[in-house]
Amino acid sequence: MATWVGRPATVVGGKERSVTMSGRVVVVANRLPVRRVDDGWETSPGGLVSAMAPILRERAGSWVGWAGDAGEHAPFDHDGIHQVPVPLSDREVDDFYLGFSNGTIWPLYHDAIRTPEFHRHWWRPYVEVNRRFAERAASVLEPGDIAWVHDYQLQLVPAMLRELRPDARIGFFLHIPFPPVELFARMPWRTQIIEGLLGADLVGFQTRLGRHNFGRATRRFAGAAGNTRQAVVGNHVTRLASHPISIDTGHYQELARQPSTQRRVEGLAAELGGRRVILGVDRLDYTKGIDVRLRAFDTLLRKHPAIANEVVFVQIAVPSRAGVADYERMRTDVETLVGRVNGAHGDLHHSPVHYSYGGLDSEDLAAYYLLADVMCVTPFRDGMNLVAKEYVASRKGNNGVLVLSEFAGAAHELGQALIVNPFDVDGVADALWRALQMPPEEVSRRMSALRRQVRKYDVFSWARSFIEDLDG
Repeated sequence: MATWVGRPATVVGGKERSVTMSGRVVVVANRLPVRRVDDGWETSPGGLVSAMAPILRERAGSWVGWAGDAGEHAPFDHDGIHQVPVPLSDREVDDFYLGFSNGTIWPLYHDAIRTPEFHRHWWRPYVEVNRRFAERAASVLEPGDIAWVHDYQLQLVPAMLRELRPDARIGFFLHIPFPPVELFARMPWRTQIIEGLLGADLVGFQTRLGRHNFGRATRRFAGAAGNTRQAVVGNHVTRLASHPISIDTGHYQELARQPSTQRRVEGLAAELGGRRVILGVDRLDYTKGIDVRLRAFDTLLRKHPAIANEVVFVQIAVPSRAGVADYERMRTDVETLVGRVNGAHGDLHHSPVHYSYGGLDSEDLAAYYLLADVMCVTPFRDGMNLVAKEYVASRKGNNGVLVLSEFAGAAHELGQALIVNPFDVDGVADALWRALQMPPEEVSRRMSALRRQVRKYDVFSWARSFIEDLDG
């Protein structure tokens, strides 16, 4: 059994999680794994925090990131992790984060579903903030350490960190898709971004498609030699790899077994009149396809009006980037569409769509997952989409059907879902009908295969495999 050098293996969720390494890990991410509360700090929820926290605690590692406010904070320790805050002014949050990261990169990397905006006054803060992150990371790196940089907000950090610490081992993981070269070519600063990423020793992607797209971009825009597995510039070799992220499967399995969760399921079932449930859970983001999904449900009820009183569509929309005009318009559009569907197919006693705008705690979310006969995950483009995996992990038996977009990274792993084109309203409607009519033996066979996949490849195996790849 592989273990930490000189240390016992970490135990997480009843399983040993270990990685053979020769140094500490320093995570560099847009946000720290903590958030402000009245009496100090608390650990934030999330898959990345779940995956990395045991590793950082075991190896006395550090996490470099923004604290979430405009203040300057000295480094501090919390929950066994050395926290290294990076300050951002309110203006930098507007230009670096809301502007270049989410007004330029986010739509471009998601197939330009919304038109990206290219502004020089956003690009300059992006460079400056990336440099600040690199400098903070360099200040805590020691010989033999690994720096693991995360996501689209920090694509320039690897090369900047390489200049400051030529001896460092640097990994980068992109959590969102990397677009085709034809789309990426629109970026005015395309060469700078590619060169920034090529400062890493290993660049990881959710899918082979993302890796292939990036490999082609390195040759076209940075003059790199190589192929889809490596890019060579001068004497430096950057390896390219696919490392699909996952979830803390054991956590969702445990939540599903809790008696309090089961009581919540029973309460929700009673509230919904014992009807069959189709579920959608998404951040309210234009990439998620919530509007098309609702139109598909409307189409389903128009094609099969007899089921209008037998099924309910529950859509949970988690607030995202509140105050941004594009997201506020989308919320208005979605809520208007909910009203139209309910007006067309409901009555005084039943609303076919139950819409909730707001967050859920993990127990309530697990209850909805357990309640749902059909899970509808239909983003127009997604790096992975962990909701699909959370639904599968929460099933207590081999029941339930997953309807999944072919443009979600999860579709590359969860092939026993009903795979759909999320732009095809009729196709999604037909898949929902098929899911509702599917014979129990086919439901069981498909869900059994999905559960095996999610159990075998959880978030801890993802983190372990990336670090071992970088450390090898």
